[in-house]
Amino acid sequence: MKAIIEVENLSKQYRIGAREAPYDTLREALMRAIRTTFQRGQNNSGRDTIWALRSIAFQVMPGDVIGIIGHNGAGKSTLLKILSRVTEPTTGTVELYGRVGSLLEVGTGFHPELTGRENIYLNGAILGMKRSEIARKFDEIVAFAEVERFIDTPVKRYSSGMYQRLAFAVAAFLESEILLVDEVFAVGDASFQKKCLGKMRDVSACGRTVLFVSHKMAAIEALCNRCLLISQGRLVAAGDPSDIITRYLAGATNPDSASRDLLSHPGRRKDLTAVMRWIKLFSESKGASPLVRMGAPFSVRVTFQSDAKPIRPVLGLVIKNSYGMPLFGVSNRVITEYLPSETMSAGTVSCDFESLPLMPGTYYLDLYLGDEFEDYDRIYEAISFEVLPADIFGSGRLPPASDGPIFWHARWSFTRAPELTGASV
Repeated sequence: MKAIIEVENLSKQYRIGAREAPYDTLREALMRAIRTTFQRGQNNSGRDTIWALRSIAFQVMPGDVIGIIGHNGAGKSTLLKILSRVTEPTTGTVELYGRVGSLLEVGTGFHPELTGRENIYLNGAILGMKRSEIARKFDEIVAFAEVERFIDTPVKRYSSGMYQRLAFAVAAFLESEILLVDEVFAVGDASFQKKCLGKMRDVSACGRTVLFVSHKMAAIEALCNRCLLISQGRLVAAGDPSDIITRYLAGATNPDSASRDLLSHPGRRKDLTAVMRWIKLFSESKGASPLVRMGAPFSVRVTFQSDAKPIRPVLGLVIKNSYGMPLFGVSNRVITEYLPSETMSAGTVSCDFESLPLMPGTYYLDLYLGDEFEDYDRIYEAISFEVLPADIFGSGRLPPASDGPIFWHARWSFTRAPELTGASV
Protein backbone atom coordinates (compact mmCIF):
# COMPACT_ATOMS: atom_id res chain seq x y z
CA MET A 1 0.00 0.00 0.00
CA LYS A 2 1.30 3.46 -0.91
CA ALA A 3 1.77 6.04 1.85
CA ILE A 4 -0.68 8.95 1.82
CA ILE A 5 1.89 11.29 3.43
CA GLU A 6 5.64 11.14 2.80
CA VAL A 7 8.00 13.48 4.64
CA GLU A 8 11.73 13.48 3.81
CA ASN A 9 14.55 15.48 5.43
CA LEU A 10 12.14 18.24 6.48
CA SER A 11 13.68 21.28 8.18
CA LYS A 12 12.39 24.74 8.97
CA GLN A 13 14.49 27.73 9.99
CA TYR A 14 13.15 31.03 11.30
CA ARG A 15 14.97 34.31 11.78
CA ILE A 16 14.51 35.59 15.31
CA GLY A 17 12.57 38.83 15.39
CA ALA A 18 11.44 38.48 11.78
CA ARG A 19 7.93 37.81 10.63
CA GLU A 20 7.12 35.60 7.73
CA ALA A 21 4.90 37.25 5.11
CA PRO A 22 4.10 36.10 1.59
CA TYR A 23 3.77 39.66 0.29
CA ASP A 24 5.63 42.85 1.20
CA THR A 25 4.41 46.39 0.89
CA LEU A 26 6.74 48.87 -0.81
CA ARG A 27 7.56 50.35 2.59
CA GLU A 28 8.49 46.91 4.02
CA ALA A 29 10.69 46.14 1.01
CA LEU A 30 12.53 49.46 1.40
CA MET A 31 13.01 48.95 5.13
CA ARG A 32 14.39 45.44 4.56
CA ALA A 33 16.83 46.79 1.97
CA ILE A 34 18.04 49.48 4.42
CA ARG A 35 18.49 46.91 7.21
CA THR A 36 20.41 44.62 4.85
CA THR A 37 22.78 47.48 3.96
CA PHE A 38 23.58 48.14 7.61
CA GLN A 39 23.88 44.44 8.48
CA ARG A 40 26.40 43.61 5.76
CA GLY A 41 29.70 42.56 7.21
CA GLN A 42 28.20 41.64 10.58
CA ASN A 43 29.02 38.16 11.80
CA ASN A 44 25.69 36.69 12.85
CA SER A 45 27.00 33.10 13.07
CA GLY A 46 23.46 31.80 13.15
CA ARG A 47 22.68 33.60 16.40
CA ASP A 48 19.68 35.38 14.85
CA THR A 49 18.12 32.18 13.51
CA ILE A 50 16.47 29.15 15.05
CA TRP A 51 15.70 25.72 13.63
CA ALA A 52 12.09 24.87 14.46
CA LEU A 53 12.45 21.48 12.71
CA ARG A 54 15.56 19.50 11.77
CA SER A 55 15.70 16.53 9.40
CA ILE A 56 12.21 15.15 10.06
CA ALA A 57 11.29 12.03 8.08
CA PHE A 58 8.28 9.71 8.36
CA GLN A 59 5.48 8.10 6.36
CA VAL A 60 1.76 7.89 7.09
CA MET A 61 -0.39 5.14 5.61
CA PRO A 62 -4.04 5.62 4.61
CA GLY A 63 -6.32 5.30 7.64
CA ASP A 64 -3.56 5.94 10.18
CA VAL A 65 -4.38 8.16 13.15
CA ILE A 66 -1.10 9.69 14.24
CA GLY A 67 -0.62 11.48 17.54
CA ILE A 68 2.14 14.08 17.70
CA ILE A 69 3.42 14.96 21.17
CA GLY A 70 6.25 16.96 22.70
CA HIS A 71 6.99 19.96 24.89
CA ASN A 72 5.84 23.46 24.01
CA GLY A 73 8.13 24.83 21.32
CA ALA A 74 9.22 21.37 20.16
CA GLY A 75 8.05 22.03 16.57
CA LYS A 76 4.70 20.18 16.49
CA SER A 77 2.61 23.09 15.22
CA THR A 78 5.29 24.08 12.72
CA LEU A 79 5.15 20.57 11.29
CA LEU A 80 1.37 20.77 10.78
CA LYS A 81 1.66 24.22 9.21
CA ILE A 82 4.12 22.86 6.65
CA LEU A 83 1.88 19.86 5.94
CA SER A 84 -1.05 22.26 5.51
CA ARG A 85 0.95 24.44 3.06
CA VAL A 86 0.54 27.41 5.40
CA THR A 87 4.31 27.85 5.50
CA GLU A 88 7.14 26.55 3.34
CA PRO A 89 9.96 24.30 4.58
CA THR A 90 13.54 25.52 4.48
CA THR A 91 14.74 22.13 3.23
CA GLY A 92 13.18 18.78 2.48
CA THR A 93 10.00 17.58 0.80
CA VAL A 94 6.41 16.79 1.73
CA GLU A 95 4.16 14.68 -0.51
CA LEU A 96 0.45 14.46 0.27
CA TYR A 97 -1.81 12.26 -1.82
CA GLY A 98 -5.30 13.52 -0.99
CA ARG A 99 -7.35 16.53 -0.02
CA VAL A 100 -6.19 18.12 3.23
CA GLY A 101 -8.47 19.64 5.85
CA SER A 102 -6.87 21.38 8.79
CA LEU A 103 -7.71 22.98 12.11
CA LEU A 104 -4.41 24.54 13.15
CA GLU A 105 -5.66 27.46 15.17
CA VAL A 106 -9.37 27.61 15.75
CA GLY A 107 -10.87 29.67 12.96
CA THR A 108 -7.86 29.54 10.64
CA GLY A 109 -9.12 30.01 7.09
CA PHE A 110 -12.27 31.89 8.08
CA HIS A 111 -12.87 35.30 6.54
CA PRO A 112 -14.25 37.54 9.31
CA GLU A 113 -16.42 39.61 6.96
CA LEU A 114 -18.18 36.54 5.52
CA THR A 115 -21.10 34.81 7.18
CA GLY A 116 -20.94 31.36 8.69
CA ARG A 117 -22.73 29.95 5.63
CA GLU A 118 -20.30 31.64 3.23
CA ASN A 119 -17.27 30.44 5.18
CA ILE A 120 -18.49 26.84 5.07
CA TYR A 121 -18.78 26.98 1.29
CA LEU A 122 -15.47 28.84 0.99
CA ASN A 123 -13.60 26.20 3.01
CA GLY A 124 -15.19 23.41 1.01
CA ALA A 125 -14.19 25.10 -2.24
CA ILE A 126 -10.61 25.45 -0.99
CA LEU A 127 -10.62 21.68 -0.43
CA GLY A 128 -11.74 21.19 -4.01
CA MET A 129 -15.22 20.00 -3.12
CA LYS A 130 -18.19 20.52 -5.38
CA ARG A 131 -21.04 22.72 -4.17
CA SER A 132 -23.32 19.69 -4.03
CA GLU A 133 -20.86 17.88 -1.75
CA ILE A 134 -20.70 20.83 0.63
CA ALA A 135 -24.50 21.18 0.61
CA ARG A 136 -24.84 17.51 1.59
CA LYS A 137 -22.78 18.14 4.73
CA PHE A 138 -24.08 21.64 5.47
CA ASP A 139 -26.88 20.75 7.89
CA GLU A 140 -24.63 18.41 9.91
CA ILE A 141 -21.99 21.12 10.27
CA VAL A 142 -24.48 23.73 11.44
CA ALA A 143 -26.18 21.31 13.87
CA PHE A 144 -22.87 20.25 15.39
CA ALA A 145 -21.72 23.86 15.79
CA GLU A 146 -25.10 24.91 17.24
CA VAL A 147 -25.10 28.17 15.29
CA GLU A 148 -28.37 27.80 13.36
CA ARG A 149 -29.66 31.24 14.38
CA PHE A 150 -26.42 32.96 13.40
CA ILE A 151 -25.42 31.08 10.25
CA ASP A 152 -26.07 34.17 8.08
CA THR A 153 -24.24 36.53 10.44
CA PRO A 154 -20.62 37.57 9.72
CA VAL A 155 -18.33 35.39 11.84
CA LYS A 156 -16.55 38.47 13.21
CA ARG A 157 -19.66 38.95 15.35
CA TYR A 158 -19.54 35.39 16.76
CA SER A 159 -18.57 34.69 20.33
CA SER A 160 -15.33 32.77 20.76
CA GLY A 161 -17.31 29.61 21.56
CA MET A 162 -19.42 29.86 18.40
CA TYR A 163 -16.29 30.51 16.35
CA GLN A 164 -14.58 27.45 17.85
CA ARG A 165 -17.53 25.14 17.30
CA LEU A 166 -18.04 26.16 13.69
CA ALA A 167 -14.33 25.97 12.86
CA PHE A 168 -14.06 22.44 14.22
CA ALA A 169 -17.25 21.32 12.52
CA VAL A 170 -16.04 22.61 9.15
CA ALA A 171 -12.69 20.83 9.50
CA ALA A 172 -14.21 17.56 10.74
CA PHE A 173 -17.26 17.22 8.49
CA LEU A 174 -15.96 18.34 5.11
CA GLU A 175 -14.72 15.28 3.29
CA SER A 176 -10.94 15.56 3.15
CA GLU A 177 -8.81 12.42 2.93
CA ILE A 178 -6.30 13.91 5.39
CA LEU A 179 -7.26 15.82 8.53
CA LEU A 180 -4.69 17.85 10.48
CA VAL A 181 -5.76 18.96 13.96
CA ASP A 182 -3.74 21.08 16.39
CA GLU A 183 -4.77 21.26 20.06
CA VAL A 184 -8.51 21.21 19.50
CA PHE A 185 -8.99 20.01 23.09
CA ALA A 186 -7.22 23.06 24.51
CA VAL A 187 -10.13 25.34 23.65
CA GLY A 188 -13.79 25.54 24.52
CA ASP A 189 -15.67 24.29 27.53
CA ALA A 190 -15.80 20.71 28.81
CA SER A 191 -18.94 19.80 26.85
CA PHE A 192 -17.41 21.12 23.61
CA GLN A 193 -14.20 19.14 24.20
CA LYS A 194 -16.22 15.99 24.85
CA LYS A 195 -18.19 16.58 21.66
CA CYS A 196 -14.96 17.07 19.69
CA LEU A 197 -13.50 13.86 21.08
CA GLY A 198 -16.58 11.91 19.99
CA LYS A 199 -16.39 13.36 16.49
CA MET A 200 -12.67 12.61 16.29
CA ARG A 201 -13.47 8.98 17.11
CA ASP A 202 -16.02 8.93 14.29
CA VAL A 203 -13.53 10.46 11.86
CA SER A 204 -10.83 7.93 12.70
CA ALA A 205 -13.29 5.02 12.60
CA CYS A 206 -14.37 5.80 9.02
CA GLY A 207 -10.84 5.36 7.67
CA ARG A 208 -9.71 8.94 7.18
CA THR A 209 -6.07 9.76 7.86
CA VAL A 210 -5.59 12.03 10.87
CA LEU A 211 -2.54 13.82 12.32
CA PHE A 212 -3.38 15.04 15.76
CA VAL A 213 -1.30 17.35 17.99
CA SER A 214 -2.32 17.43 21.64
CA HIS A 215 -1.02 17.68 25.20
CA LYS A 216 -3.95 15.48 26.29
CA MET A 217 -2.26 12.10 26.61
CA ALA A 218 -5.56 10.34 27.29
CA ALA A 219 -6.93 11.61 23.97
CA ILE A 220 -3.78 10.48 22.13
CA GLU A 221 -4.08 7.07 23.77
CA ALA A 222 -7.77 6.76 22.94
CA LEU A 223 -7.66 7.91 19.32
CA CYS A 224 -4.29 7.07 17.78
CA ASN A 225 -2.71 3.90 16.45
CA ARG A 226 0.76 5.50 16.14
CA CYS A 227 2.54 8.32 17.91
CA LEU A 228 5.44 10.65 17.05
CA LEU A 229 7.56 12.29 19.75
CA ILE A 230 9.24 15.55 18.73
CA SER A 231 11.90 17.20 20.88
CA GLN A 232 13.80 20.38 20.02
CA GLY A 233 12.70 20.14 16.40
CA ARG A 234 13.77 16.53 15.89
CA LEU A 235 11.77 13.32 15.63
CA VAL A 236 13.18 11.30 18.52
CA ALA A 237 10.74 8.37 18.66
CA ALA A 238 7.83 6.84 16.76
CA GLY A 239 5.69 3.81 17.49
CA ASP A 240 2.94 2.52 19.74
CA PRO A 241 1.20 5.38 21.60
CA SER A 242 1.54 3.72 25.02
CA ASP A 243 5.30 3.29 24.64
CA ILE A 244 5.89 6.78 23.24
CA ILE A 245 3.72 8.46 25.89
CA THR A 246 5.57 6.58 28.63
CA ARG A 247 8.89 7.76 27.22
CA TYR A 248 7.65 11.34 26.91
CA LEU A 249 6.24 11.54 30.44
CA ALA A 250 9.31 9.90 31.95
CA GLY A 251 11.53 12.49 30.27
CA ALA A 252 9.23 15.36 31.20
CA THR A 253 9.10 14.54 34.90
CA ASN A 254 11.47 16.05 37.42
CA PRO A 255 12.71 13.24 39.72
CA ASP A 256 12.65 15.72 42.61
CA SER A 257 8.86 15.85 42.32
CA ALA A 258 8.72 12.37 43.90
CA SER A 259 9.29 13.90 47.33
CA ARG A 260 8.19 17.05 49.09
CA ASP A 261 8.81 18.94 52.30
CA LEU A 262 5.45 19.13 54.09
CA LEU A 263 6.39 21.39 56.99
CA SER A 264 5.46 24.61 55.20
CA HIS A 265 3.04 23.15 52.65
CA PRO A 266 0.42 25.75 51.57
CA GLY A 267 -2.33 23.12 51.46
CA ARG A 268 -2.26 22.45 55.22
CA ARG A 269 -5.40 23.13 57.22
CA LYS A 270 -4.57 26.21 59.27
CA ASP A 271 -6.39 25.09 62.42
CA LEU A 272 -4.32 21.90 62.75
CA THR A 273 -0.79 21.13 63.89
CA ALA A 274 2.14 20.59 61.50
CA VAL A 275 2.81 16.95 62.33
CA MET A 276 3.60 15.61 58.85
CA ARG A 277 7.12 16.59 57.79
CA TRP A 278 8.00 14.83 54.51
CA ILE A 279 6.45 12.66 51.79
CA LYS A 280 8.05 10.33 49.23
CA LEU A 281 6.48 8.25 46.45
CA PHE A 282 7.78 4.91 45.22
CA SER A 283 6.79 2.45 42.53
CA GLU A 284 8.80 -0.15 40.63
CA SER A 285 12.08 1.78 40.45
CA LYS A 286 14.66 1.54 43.21
CA GLY A 287 14.53 5.25 43.94
CA ALA A 288 11.65 7.58 44.62
CA SER A 289 9.51 8.26 41.54
CA PRO A 290 6.32 10.21 40.77
CA LEU A 291 5.55 7.81 37.88
CA VAL A 292 3.59 4.60 38.26
CA ARG A 293 2.36 2.29 35.55
CA MET A 294 -1.25 1.13 35.53
CA GLY A 295 -1.61 -1.81 37.89
CA ALA A 296 1.91 -1.48 39.31
CA PRO A 297 2.79 -1.35 43.03
CA PHE A 298 2.68 2.09 44.60
CA SER A 299 3.97 3.25 48.00
CA VAL A 300 3.47 6.47 49.92
CA ARG A 301 5.84 7.18 52.83
CA VAL A 302 5.14 10.03 55.22
CA THR A 303 7.56 11.14 57.91
CA PHE A 304 5.97 12.66 61.00
CA GLN A 305 6.91 14.20 64.34
CA SER A 306 4.42 14.66 67.17
CA ASP A 307 5.92 17.08 69.69
CA ALA A 308 2.83 17.27 71.90
CA LYS A 309 2.61 13.57 72.78
CA PRO A 310 3.43 10.11 71.41
CA ILE A 311 0.72 8.65 69.16
CA ARG A 312 -0.31 5.41 67.52
CA PRO A 313 -0.08 6.92 64.02
CA VAL A 314 -2.97 6.72 61.61
CA LEU A 315 -2.32 7.81 58.02
CA GLY A 316 -5.14 8.45 55.60
CA LEU A 317 -4.86 9.06 51.85
CA VAL A 318 -7.47 10.44 49.47
CA ILE A 319 -6.65 10.08 45.78
CA LYS A 320 -8.18 12.81 43.59
CA ASN A 321 -8.24 13.29 39.83
CA SER A 322 -6.93 16.35 38.00
CA TYR A 323 -10.30 18.10 38.50
CA GLY A 324 -10.03 17.73 42.28
CA MET A 325 -12.70 15.03 42.50
CA PRO A 326 -12.05 12.37 45.20
CA LEU A 327 -11.85 8.88 43.71
CA PHE A 328 -11.17 6.73 46.76
CA GLY A 329 -9.42 6.82 50.11
CA VAL A 330 -7.65 4.44 52.47
CA SER A 331 -6.80 4.68 56.16
CA ASN A 332 -5.49 2.33 58.83
CA ARG A 333 -8.09 3.86 61.15
CA VAL A 334 -10.75 1.68 59.52
CA ILE A 335 -8.44 -1.22 58.64
CA THR A 336 -7.59 -1.72 62.29
CA GLU A 337 -5.21 -4.65 61.92
CA TYR A 338 -2.68 -2.10 60.67
CA LEU A 339 -2.83 0.07 63.79
CA PRO A 340 0.59 0.05 65.51
CA SER A 341 0.68 -1.61 68.90
CA GLU A 342 2.93 1.04 70.48
CA THR A 343 2.93 4.81 70.56
CA MET A 344 5.75 6.86 69.03
CA SER A 345 6.74 10.52 68.88
CA ALA A 346 8.33 10.38 65.43
CA GLY A 347 8.70 7.95 62.55
CA THR A 348 7.62 7.08 59.04
CA VAL A 349 4.28 5.61 57.99
CA SER A 350 4.16 3.65 54.74
CA CYS A 351 0.98 2.92 52.80
CA ASP A 352 1.49 0.29 50.10
CA PHE A 353 -0.75 -0.64 47.18
CA GLU A 354 -0.05 -3.98 45.54
CA SER A 355 -1.74 -2.81 42.34
CA LEU A 356 -2.91 0.75 41.71
CA PRO A 357 -6.25 0.62 39.83
CA LEU A 358 -6.00 4.00 38.09
CA MET A 359 -6.22 4.86 34.41
CA PRO A 360 -3.47 7.02 32.83
CA GLY A 361 -3.46 10.62 33.99
CA THR A 362 -2.39 13.03 36.72
CA TYR A 363 -3.61 12.49 40.28
CA TYR A 364 -3.27 14.27 43.62
CA LEU A 365 -2.98 13.02 47.20
CA ASP A 366 -4.76 14.54 50.19
CA LEU A 367 -3.15 13.40 53.45
CA TYR A 368 -4.35 13.28 57.05
CA LEU A 369 -2.42 12.00 60.05
CA GLY A 370 -3.49 11.50 63.64
CA ASP A 371 -4.33 8.67 66.00
CA GLU A 372 -7.18 6.17 66.10
CA PHE A 373 -9.65 8.83 67.26
CA GLU A 374 -8.84 12.16 65.60
CA ASP A 375 -6.76 13.96 62.96
CA TYR A 376 -3.89 16.15 64.11
CA ASP A 377 -2.81 17.28 60.66
CA ARG A 378 -4.38 17.44 57.19
CA ILE A 379 -2.85 18.60 53.89
CA TYR A 380 -4.82 19.01 50.68
CA GLU A 381 -3.09 18.14 47.40
CA ALA A 382 0.10 17.34 49.25
CA ILE A 383 1.76 15.93 46.12
CA SER A 384 0.88 14.82 42.59
CA PHE A 385 1.84 11.72 40.63
CA GLU A 386 1.44 10.44 37.09
CA VAL A 387 -0.08 7.11 36.06
CA LEU A 388 1.33 5.77 32.79
CA PRO A 389 -0.52 3.48 30.37
CA ALA A 390 0.33 -0.23 30.48
CA ASP A 391 -1.01 -3.45 28.98
CA ILE A 392 -2.40 -4.47 32.35
CA PHE A 393 -4.68 -7.23 31.06
CA GLY A 394 -2.15 -8.71 28.63
CA SER A 395 -4.53 -8.19 25.72
CA GLY A 396 -2.71 -5.38 23.97
CA ARG A 397 -5.68 -3.11 24.71
CA LEU A 398 -6.45 -0.38 27.22
CA PRO A 399 -9.86 0.06 28.81
CA PRO A 400 -11.61 2.97 27.04
CA ALA A 401 -10.75 6.32 28.62
CA SER A 402 -14.46 7.16 28.50
CA ASP A 403 -15.14 4.39 31.05
CA GLY A 404 -13.75 6.53 33.86
CA PRO A 405 -10.57 6.95 35.91
CA ILE A 406 -10.52 3.52 37.61
CA PHE A 407 -10.08 0.05 36.12
CA TRP A 408 -10.80 -3.21 37.88
CA HIS A 409 -10.24 -6.89 37.36
CA ALA A 410 -13.34 -9.05 37.08
CA ARG A 411 -14.20 -12.65 36.18
CA TRP A 412 -16.59 -13.98 33.58
CA SER A 413 -18.12 -17.44 33.15
CA PHE A 414 -20.30 -18.94 30.46
CA THR A 415 -22.86 -21.72 30.30
CA ARG A 416 -24.80 -23.07 27.39
CA ALA A 417 -28.42 -21.97 27.33
CA PRO A 418 -30.76 -24.82 28.28
CA GLU A 419 -32.74 -26.30 25.43
CA LEU A 420 -36.26 -24.95 25.15
CA THR A 421 -38.67 -27.75 26.05
CA GLY A 422 -41.82 -25.77 26.55
CA ALA A 423 -41.80 -26.54 30.25
CA SER A 424 -41.86 -23.62 32.64
CA VAL A 425 -38.76 -23.10 34.74
